[in-house]
Parts: sequence; C-alpha cells; structure tokens
Amino acid sequence: MSDTEFKPYVPPDTDLQEFTFKALLVGVVLACILGAANAYLGMKAGLTVAATFPAAVVAMAILRPFRGTVLEENIARTTASVGEALVAGAIFTIPAFVISGVWDELKYFESTAIMLIGGVLGVLFVVMLRRTLVVEADLPFPESVACAEIVKAGQGGQTGAQYVFGAFGLAAVWELFKNVNGFQVMTEHVGRFFAFARSEINLGIATQSQATSYGGGIFLESPSASPALMGVGYIIGARLAAIVFAGGCMGWLVLVPLALFLNPGLETMVNGDVDWVTLSGAVWRTQVRPLAVGAMIVAAFYTLYNLRSSLIEGIGKAVRDMRTAKDAAVNTNRLERDIPFKGVVGAILVMIVPLIILYYYFSRSVEGSIISAIIMAVAGFLFAAVAGYLVGLIGSSNNPISGLTLSTLIIAALLMVMIGLTGNPGIAAVLGVAGVVCCSAGIAGDMMQDLKVGHILGGTPAKMEWGEIIGVIVAAFVLVYPLWVLDKTIGIGGAELPAPQAGLMALMAKGIVGGKMPWALVIIGMLFALFLILVNAPAPMLIAVGMYLPFHSTAAIFAGGVIRWIFDVILRARKVSDAERDAKVNVGILLSSGLIAGEALTAVILAFLVLFEVKLPTISQNPYVAFLIYPLMLMVLVWIPLRSKGAAAVHISH
Repeated sequence: MSDTEFKPYVPPDTDLQEFTFKALLVGVVLACILGAANAYLGMKAGLTVAATFPAAVVAMAILRPFRGTVLEENIARTTASVGEALVAGAIFTIPAFVISGVWDELKYFESTAIMLIGGVLGVLFVVMLRRTLVVEADLPFPESVACAEIVKAGQGGQTGAQYVFGAFGLAAVWELFKNVNGFQVMTEHVGRFFAFARSEINLGIATQSQATSYGGGIFLESPSASPALMGVGYIIGARLAAIVFAGGCMGWLVLVPLALFLNPGLETMVNGDVDWVTLSGAVWRTQVRPLAVGAMIVAAFYTLYNLRSSLIEGIGKAVRDMRTAKDAAVNTNRLERDIPFKGVVGAILVMIVPLIILYYYFSRSVEGSIISAIIMAVAGFLFAAVAGYLVGLIGSSNNPISGLTLSTLIIAALLMVMIGLTGNPGIAAVLGVAGVVCCSAGIAGDMMQDLKVGHILGGTPAKMEWGEIIGVIVAAFVLVYPLWVLDKTIGIGGAELPAPQAGLMALMAKGIVGGKMPWALVIIGMLFALFLILVNAPAPMLIAVGMYLPFHSTAAIFAGGVIRWIFDVILRARKVSDAERDAKVNVGILLSSGLIAGEALTAVILAFLVLFEVKLPTISQNPYVAFLIYPLMLMVLVWIPLRSKGAAAVHISH
C-alpha cells in the first residue's frame, strides 16, 4: 500500500500514552516467560512458537484492567516477542558448544554475550532497513496484518486470553503429574522391542562361503503424552506433522532395524547390562543421527535455493538502503521517526569492539577474531535484510534462520581452516560467529514483523525500536538461566532435549574445523536428501528433522496433526463459512499455544526443583494412565473450538 492511501489505526497526531513503564514491564516479563518456554520446546521438538500472537493477546489481557491504550499494548507486544526470537537464535547455536565438547557445560557470561551482541546488532540493522522494507516495499506481511487485525478486534473487548490461560493451566497440571520429578502417576511413553525371526544368508563369495545368521528387531513406542508436542502438531497441521513423522519412521522403523539386522556382531553386546532397547538407542545416536545431519545440510541449502530470488532481492534492498538511509529527511511525523541514523551507525561500530574481544576469547587468535568479526558484520547485516524481507513476503513462520546460519558457519569454518585455526579454539570461533548471526537474524525477522504491526496500528517506530533493545538486553541476561538448568538436569543433546539444529551446527563445526566428521554417514544422508529432492518429496528438511528426533516425539507431533485433521473434517462436514472456519481454527491454535507454554514452563520450573534437590512424591508409574491424553486433547482442541466464536492465532518458525 502506498503512503498516500495508508491510514494507521491511531492517527499521527494522537496524544495516547505509548512508551510507559507498565508497558515495558509487561513486555520484558513476557519476553522472559515466552523465551523460557520456547527454549524448552525448541530443543525438544526442533521448532519454536512465534511469540507475536500470544504476546499480543496476553498483553491486551494484562493491560486492560490498568486502562492500557492500544499503543501501550503495541509496545508490550513488541518488547515481549523478542524473547522467543532471541532464544530461537540461542538454542539453534549455543548448545552446540556443549554438544561439540568445546564446553563441559553452558557458560553464563559467554552465552549472554553472544545473545546480547547478536540481538542488539539485529535491532540496529533493522532500524536501518525499516523504511525500505516496512513502508516503501510492496510486501504483503501476511502475519503482521493478521496480528494487527487481532489487536483491533481486541479493542472491542474480545482478546481470547481465556483460551491461552485455560490451556496453560491444564498443560501445567499434566506436566506436573507425568514429569520424572513430579507426582509421577504415569510414564510419558511406553515402548517394546520386537525381535525378528532369524535369517540365514549366504553371500556366495569366496570370502563368505558360509551362511551367516542374522537377527535383530524393531523398537516400537507410543507417542509421548505431551500436550506441547501435540499442540505443535495441531498448529503445523496434519500434512506437515505427517512429514515429520515420516522422517521418524524412516529413522526408527527402517534405518535402526536395518543397522541391527545387517550387523550380526552387535547381538554379542546384548547381555545383562545392554539390552536391545539400549542398543537401538545407541545405533540411532551414533549412526542414524549423523545421517540425518547430512540430510539436513542438503535440505537447508535446497530451501535457500528455492528462495534464491527472494534472497537476492533482499540483499539488493539492503545494499540500496545503505545508500539512501543516510540521506533520508527527518520527518516530524512521529510515524516516520526512527532512532537517528548517525546514532545507529555509531552504535554498530561500537558493538564491533566487544565482538572482536568475544571472538578473541574463543579463538585466542587476533587474525581469527578479526576475520570472524568481519564475517559476522557482513553476514549479519545481509541476513538481517534477508530475514526481514522474507518475513514481509511469507511470514516469520517460514523464515529459514537455521539455513542462513548454517551458510555462515560453513564459510567461517572454511576460513578458520585456511588460516590454520583448528581444534577447539577454531570450533569455538566458528560457533561464536554462528551464534551471533543466528541471534541477529532471529531478532531481525521478528522485529520487522513487529514494526509492520506497529505501522498498521499507528505506533511510533523509534519507541518500538527502543522497546526491542530493552527487551533484548533483559532477555539476554535472563534466558541463559533456563538453558543452563535444562542442561544440568535433563541434558542438552540427549533423547529428551535433542536440540537438532544445535546438533547440526556442532557436527559441521567439529567436522570441518576439528577434522572429526563421520563423512561416510553424512554423505549417505546427503545422498538420501538428494533422492528426496529428485522425487519431489515435500519438505525434505522436516523429514531430516524427524529422523533426528526421538520416535516418541515425532509420533506425538503426528498425533496432534491427526487431531487437527479430525477437526478440519468436522468443519468441512458442517459446511461453515470461511470466516467462521478461520475463527474456530484460530481458537484451536490459541489453545495449542497455551498447551505449549504451560508444559514448557512447568518443565523449566521442575528442572529448577531438581537442581535444588527438591523431590516430589511418586504416587505410581502406571504407563496406561498417560493414554488419557488422547480424549483430553480431542476435547480441548476439537470440542472447545467447535463451540467457540473465534479468537487469535499463533505460528511456527524454524
């Protein structure tokens, strides 16, 4: 839309309160809460829930009793949403320091520095790009428009907050009763190993003239009784949930049994200490996961290739904006008022200094730290532009942050090898570059979406930008704590918190710089992804992620997708209008958002209890009680939305 046609919801000459203490307080508290929830979810499922939509709904609900204006709600939402964006960048990269073995445990100050520098640089880059992408570019910003409409509708009194908080409480109670540190009345999932009938195979060659006895078997387990994972499946829909589950089936029902069957020597390991279930898990971790990483590498670059036109155009806009932003006239209209350009450029230059110091701390090399800082500065700005442009084009749900970060990581790793910086210092430097770039790109995409929402509502850009900076600073210092506690109590990189993106980054950095890449398995995985691309398989990246995740997790996501399919079938049978359908679907998605937040935050709280050795009583460990999750989720995600009148929505990013 052009400036001559556009009219914001709040006129530019309004005197409504906007940048207030209560709005900022609500925003930073929500940033930390939503960020902590997404830290757990992202490392467990490989997906995070974009916070713009739930933040908008909750901010309206909290500020309404305090007579908060729509502009205060806008500031609170803008500040709140940075927590999820920042932690998404963090969990995709920072756990890689632990998974790769560079760190023994998550380190507070180093992790905070990565998040702080990357997040603030992301905000500063976006300030330079705002006018070009938000105002001048002819981009649809689908999710921004939807969020703005939700806020407008909320001014009439309907916020949908009851769905978020109700589902939140239900999931919190459920997590309490199934968690290993809770009043354990159920186990999260059950499994059983089914042995194959023995087979005699004679290869018929000179070195193998005798028949060999082959055995092995297949390990099957139920979906995880997880409202959060089922909520993820509900949000992404039946099709994408089925694709993720297909990857899980390929990994656990094809590759693991195949590895067990084709290696008769593995059976000799089965004794009193090692059973078939343990052996299956070991094969998955050491053989199937590297294969999945190879598939993710090709899938990530294939995703970027499909977006090549958008990427090139986004980079072009970034370069052109560098030339025009300096000469842009300062507009007295508050709707066109950004943080001053000179101050932004000066702040970016100042931030380069701690960036070099951080990289020197990692690499212990002056040359390596300078090269790393240059890579980050160039890649960070270009990818901030790309992330912002893609959000404007296809929404933050489809922003390929991990693919952009992987590209930077590979470039940085190759340059580290070229200058002779190898071993743990080189790996740390590469992961440091990836961490800052990933946090920067995550913040940039989220912030561009927020600025567009504010543009539609009539918010002041400069005040929103300051809100983003404050949110980043607070979140960077707070959100390392839940990451550290989860690593201490559950263990990042294990079956419960696999952190697939961080595992990918760790394997690539360690393999290229450290020379420990299991190339055979990785190349097989790359060829498998090439096969998927050649047969035009949908979403190769999701298939690869499904192979990387535990089977009970992908099965739970699939169960949520099936529930969404049942809901959609009922809606089609009722022949409701498009508007009514969208309203009811949005209620289900908002309920899913509450389920995700409730389980994730309760898991974080229980992790703190484990850390402080606070033990809750165990009532029983009945595996069948957990199956009550299915009728419960059918009631919450099907029956309640069908009886509702409508509310807001939330989206998934990766």
